[in-house]
Amino acid sequence: MNPWTLLQQALGYALAFFYDIIPNYGISIILLTLVISLLMFPLTLKQTRSMRAMQAIQPEVKALQKELKGDKEELNKQLMQLYKERGVNPAAGCLPLLLQMPIWFALFRVLRVTYNPETMSLDPDNVIPADSSLAAALEAGDTYFLGMNLQESAATAFSTGIVEAIPYLILIAVVIVASYYQQAQTTRRSKKNGDETTPQAQGMQTAMKIMPLFMGFISWGFPSGLVLYFAVSALFRIGQQAVIIGIDDRDDEDRGKDAPPPKGDDGDPPESDNNDGNGPSQQSKIAPNASKKRKRRRK
Repeated sequence: MNPWTLLQQALGYALAFFYDIIPNYGISIILLTLVISLLMFPLTLKQTRSMRAMQAIQPEVKALQKELKGDKEELNKQLMQLYKERGVNPAAGCLPLLLQMPIWFALFRVLRVTYNPETMSLDPDNVIPADSSLAAALEAGDTYFLGMNLQESAATAFSTGIVEAIPYLILIAVVIVASYYQQAQTTRRSKKNGDETTPQAQGMQTAMKIMPLFMGFISWGFPSGLVLYFAVSALFRIGQQAVIIGIDDRDDEDRGKDAPPPKGDDGDPPESDNNDGNGPSQQSKIAPNASKKRKRRRK
């Protein structure tokens, strides 16, 4: 049996398993989505941190671009060296998306499984177990969730009437907005630092604008069950990225607090400058003869 069939069967049997727990087609798709998202968390972690690391080195990238403006070969060499030193992989941001595409297509196939009255079986009957509760639900046409037939696309629903298509359109809107916000989460720092003028940052901005629209475009013709997967996956990833960013920012703050204070030219901590001009500083009150002692030590 080829890997493609195995992937379809794994998703189909998992979907049937969740349907046995909660006999609702939409809820079973949501549970399957959450499990897949948790399994892909290591990739999400790597993607989020790689994108933030790319933004953190944008000032250095910009400086190299100015310095080596007329030497593209040397510029590329220096950029690769910089990425290597900082542990940044420019392609890491696309990795989770590429790895999810086989899951999309396999799930597309699974969600299009319907009961064929001519053969009195599921079509194809090897993807979802024929003796499962999900198979019985598919036979009865019990695939509705929040006013949508999850085996039907928004395009098909729209052809029957605008009112019938409203839930489908709302779901597509959720996909677009969530996809946009998901990418905006990791680009806020570059905007604050004014680094959006570099080609790398501009590329991120372009992808941020195109990908949500692309997701909305393909969602129009896909079964709404797969669109539900897109929406839940994007919303869950927003939560994952918020946790990752929060933890990383807190760790950065803790490292900044634990860093030793800067030292003066003589190796001693700099004197406090909390002086309002009306008297000796706090440091001089505590150690009035500190400067004399330092002079004697130098001698």
